[in-house]
Amino acid sequence: MKNGVMMQYFEWNLPNDGNLWKQLKKDAVHLHKTGITAVWIPPAYKADEQQDEGYATYDLFDLGEFDQNSTVRTKYGTKDELAEMIDELHKNKISVYLDAVMNHKAEGDYTEKFRVKEVDPKERNKDISDEIEIQAWTGYLFKARGNKYSDFKWHWYHFSGVGFDDAQKKSGIFRVLGENKYWSEGVDDENGNYDFLLCNDLDLDHPEVIRELDRWGVWVSRELNLDGMRLDAVKHMEAKFVKQFLETVRADRGKEFYSVAEYWNGDLQTLEKYLAAVENTTDLFDVPLHYNMYKASKLGKDYDLQKILDDTLVLHYPDYAVTFVDNHDSQLGSSLESEIEDWFKPSAYALILLMEKGYPCIFYGDYYGVKGKKPLHQPIISLLLDARRKYAYGVQKDYFDHPSTVGFVRMGDKGHPASGLAFLMSNGTDGNKVMNVGANRKGEVWYDLTGNVQKKITIDDKGNGNFLVEGGALSVWVKS
Repeated sequence: MKNGVMMQYFEWNLPNDGNLWKQLKKDAVHLHKTGITAVWIPPAYKADEQQDEGYATYDLFDLGEFDQNSTVRTKYGTKDELAEMIDELHKNKISVYLDAVMNHKAEGDYTEKFRVKEVDPKERNKDISDEIEIQAWTGYLFKARGNKYSDFKWHWYHFSGVGFDDAQKKSGIFRVLGENKYWSEGVDDENGNYDFLLCNDLDLDHPEVIRELDRWGVWVSRELNLDGMRLDAVKHMEAKFVKQFLETVRADRGKEFYSVAEYWNGDLQTLEKYLAAVENTTDLFDVPLHYNMYKASKLGKDYDLQKILDDTLVLHYPDYAVTFVDNHDSQLGSSLESEIEDWFKPSAYALILLMEKGYPCIFYGDYYGVKGKKPLHQPIISLLLDARRKYAYGVQKDYFDHPSTVGFVRMGDKGHPASGLAFLMSNGTDGNKVMNVGANRKGEVWYDLTGNVQKKITIDDKGNGNFLVEGGALSVWVKS
């Protein structure tokens, strides 16, 4: 994945028109030319209702093929359209990562009665009721699919908790009781134990559940010829399950089968512990970097840009860091809303796309717009993708030595003769910085390809250039 770039090809507000797979198929040539080497697609299987984004999972084996929950297609299209889209992406040398939701299921086919204890939502190890019987939608028959692909049927004992008692019409967090049954260990310790997130929480310690999810992982990867997965909500999942799941799929698909996990926590030490728990079997999204950039965008000139990479995955664990600016969870109106201010997004994207370390991920909403509105950032992202493809090679030398003007140099490499660049960003007034691009560059004339700075500069005998940046903006300098 030398200079690879991932794109998250969806946002929360896409229309329920069944056209995404067809749209992405048509877009494959453009994405390849732009420099996208992989796409992360949304959950592609049947949810509780057609308009759902896919995270309220109903049947993992129904990829838009069976008439279940009053629909054949998913929000994004049919199985045939999905397969055709993936074939087209592969023809254009673009890898495909499926969003895998294995923490919970929704919309059961019938109710079952079983014993539970209600727990405190803020302290899940604390019971707030005696043992009681409830009735919940935990029975899954998949009538339209039947036993095709899998004959497994889900029951209450395959879950560790549920969020609704249908008999009392009461919401809550109900821990399912049974032999050797409790919340999973190896999950985030927020709320005492963050095993339960929503709906019917899968018991990832149950042998039958583990076998079925492993079988699905191998099946769907073969069926769709996937190149990898994005693992949803792993902070709520047993770490040892995630590790063995990836090992099982890779045993079939090959060790290069890619994984990036969403562990939404801005604390580096927490992510560090998770990497150790799964023995570095997956990359992680660099949530700490996202929050640093979010804070920088909110504070403006009062933020010290020298700290932008402090306590981030890309700084301390670069081989496992997927860097991103925003995504469907951070965008406006989402549960983890922390959208980076528009004025700062060009600099944020320049940072992740031009730096040496990390695997950058572009957000659909930033490139194609949200709710059908004209995108603000497509031109600058396209320009930066082009710069990454042509110039962003070689060793990086950092100049994070000023609170409001920071940057770095990429020295270029022999495999790309025109490569090498100098990047600057400012959150205050106009700035400048003397940076060294190598004595071999003596006499070269460089220009800012963003067009923010019109003046050209000449590299001196020692390889130094006095590079300029406008206040609150960025500049990307390359050889004329």
